[in-house]
Amino acid sequence: MYTRKGDKGETSLVGSAKVSKASARVEAYGDVDELNSFIGIARARIEDKEIDAVLRKIQNDLFTVGADLASPIDVRAPRIEKRYVDELEQLIDKFLAELEPLKEFILPGGDEAGALLHGARAIARRAERHAVKLAQEEEVNDQVIAYINRLSDLLFVLARVANRRAGGSEELVDFGKDRT
Repeated sequence: MYTRKGDKGETSLVGSAKVSKASARVEAYGDVDELNSFIGIARARIEDKEIDAVLRKIQNDLFTVGADLASPIDVRAPRIEKRYVDELEQLIDKFLAELEPLKEFILPGGDEAGALLHGARAIARRAERHAVKLAQEEEVNDQVIAYINRLSDLLFVLARVANRRAGGSEELVDFGKDRT
C-alpha cells in the first residue's frame, strides 16, 4: 500500500513528471478528489433515487476531471469534452423546472442531504478557483473549468430540489434585518 516515494513532498503526474505536492496542479486535482468524496457522503444521506443516480454519474465524471487536471496537456489521458458540460446544463434545466425562481439569497442548509449538497457546491467552487489558478500557470483543458463551474451550479440546484422534495423550506438571508 505504501511506496515511500512521496515522503519528500513530491508526486508523479500522468506521464511520470514529478511535481511538488503543493503545486497548483496537485491542489486542483486534490480539490476534485475531495469533492468526489464529499459527494459520496451526500449520497449516503440522499434517499431520492433520481438525485442519487445523477450524483453517481457525476462521481464517475469527476475521475475524468481529476485525470485531466493531473495530466499535462501534451500527455495522453482521459479528457473532459464539451458534451460533459452540455449534460450538466441539461440537468440544471431539468431540475430548475421544478423550482420557484430565486428572488433573494438563501442560506445553505435544509435537510441533511440538501445541506451536504450545499457543502459539495462550496468545494466545487474551490476546485474551480484552483483549476483557474493552474490555468494561469500552465495550459489546461478549458472544458475542465467549464465543467466544474457548471457542476457547482448543478449542485446548488440539486440542494434546493433535495430540500424541496424532502418537504423543507428555504431560509432567506436577512442581511442583518432581524438583529435586535
